[in-house]
Amino acid sequence: MSYCDYVKSLASGEKDQHRNYHDYHYGYPIDDDNELFGRLVLEINQAGLSWETILNKQAGFRRAYHNFDIKTVAGYDDRERERLLNDASIIRNRLKIDAAIHNANTILSLQGEYGSFKNWLDSHHPKTKDEWVKLFKKTFKFTGGEIVNEFLMSTGYLPGAHDKGCPVYQKIEELNPAWKSK
Repeated sequence: MSYCDYVKSLASGEKDQHRNYHDYHYGYPIDDDNELFGRLVLEINQAGLSWETILNKQAGFRRAYHNFDIKTVAGYDDRERERLLNDASIIRNRLKIDAAIHNANTILSLQGEYGSFKNWLDSHHPKTKDEWVKLFKKTFKFTGGEIVNEFLMSTGYLPGAHDKGCPVYQKIEELNPAWKSK
């Protein structure tokens, strides 16, 4: 079942976080580097868990990671790591926390070289999923195939976030996401 069909099957008011994510976030192009980083953090933390768990903790992640401010997260020290490991509003996994901090530092380097994380993504587009996975594994930590695929679909770099018959598909298509310019 596609995510579109899953959301359609929900009763009104049931699991509104899925409906909100589907209708207003999933597949939409993101221009802001902090928001791109935030989506990467969320996708990494979803590994081994349900997306519903991540959606339920999304506000906690935003708060715990200082609104996904890349410079702030890149500067986290051992005290900040401990704070995150003790924060029940997020996923308390040392490897995922370390990956977020490492990846924030990597994005700072990419910003220095390309002007922005988005410019770095754009400079490598278009690629196949497998090519993207290789690039992400070489560049970032904790970025396997499913994480990379979902990150790129959810930010408009790879197609497949929505069924063609989904009304949201039409809205996203009008925004000219990267996947349209293959």
